[in-house]
Amino acid sequence: MTDRLRVPRVAGVVLLVALALALPVAVADRRFYAFIVGITFLHVLWTAGMNLLSGFTGLIPLMYAGLAGIGAYVTVNLVMSAGVSFWLAMPLGAVAAAVVGVVLGLPALRLRGFYFTLSSLVIQSALTLLFVYFPRFTQGDTGISQIPAPTVTLPGLGTAALTGVWFEETLAVAAMLAVLVVWRVTRSRWGAYLVAIREDDVLTEALGIDVTRFRVIAFFISSLLAGMGGAFYAHYVAFVSPRSFDVLTSLNIWLMVAFGGRGTIAGPIVGAVILAPIPYLLQDLYLYKDIIYGVLIVLVTVFLPAGVWGSLLPRLRARLGAAAPARVPGKEFV
Repeated sequence: MTDRLRVPRVAGVVLLVALALALPVAVADRRFYAFIVGITFLHVLWTAGMNLLSGFTGLIPLMYAGLAGIGAYVTVNLVMSAGVSFWLAMPLGAVAAAVVGVVLGLPALRLRGFYFTLSSLVIQSALTLLFVYFPRFTQGDTGISQIPAPTVTLPGLGTAALTGVWFEETLAVAAMLAVLVVWRVTRSRWGAYLVAIREDDVLTEALGIDVTRFRVIAFFISSLLAGMGGAFYAHYVAFVSPRSFDVLTSLNIWLMVAFGGRGTIAGPIVGAVILAPIPYLLQDLYLYKDIIYGVLIVLVTVFLPAGVWGSLLPRLRARLGAAAPARVPGKEFV
């Protein structure tokens, strides 16, 4: 990468971080818009995890929302029933989601393409039924309401609930950390192996690389982020039900990744920022919002097949006076 490209990239990252931290403050007095900002940060976190599998490993995990649900329900039960602090319960819920994801997904990870997707759909359906028919832990279709906000202890000020703009700021930091984790993984040797598996898993295995092992690693990290997002979602919205984590949620997260640009770091962020607010901003047009949502996705699929960011990235590089570099696994994606 030339220095001419490096400077705008660093400046863009700094600007993006500053914008993410400033946005909750800018809309703090308008709680409806602040809530949309928080939900968008949650989807940025989720799309980062989905992108690691869908964009860099070539898998479409339609059980992703179910794993987020495991993280949410484990965290909520630890907090509300066992009295555990959210900051301890959240990582435990995330690890539980990752372990369950690997255990359930390990047989499916040996499959390829459509067969893995179909298998993951079956797992998602099983998890949804689990959420419905184990009301002792999930309250069934009724859902769990009045979930308390996390608390923080401030030196000299005692304990306070994490609400309002501070919760949105926390979600912004969590989203940026998730993006950073995915960026770091994809820039490592592991990332190069994952991209090689995505391009041709048979050839990669023939070269002596353990395809299943690296898929399991990617699946564990992705499931960890899913569970983390589910835990934050439950305590941010203060309500969870099986419908919060059904197959449509998985499809929406995958669509955000594809809409923005799979296999790029910035693409899923763009997809989440554009698509996540639409159901809330167009709720007065409830008869048409699904049509608008669908038409927007179709237009991008037809005219920008690599996604919004994936299609615009080569043009941006060309404007900076440098041809887009050849794609080297694990090193080319922004």
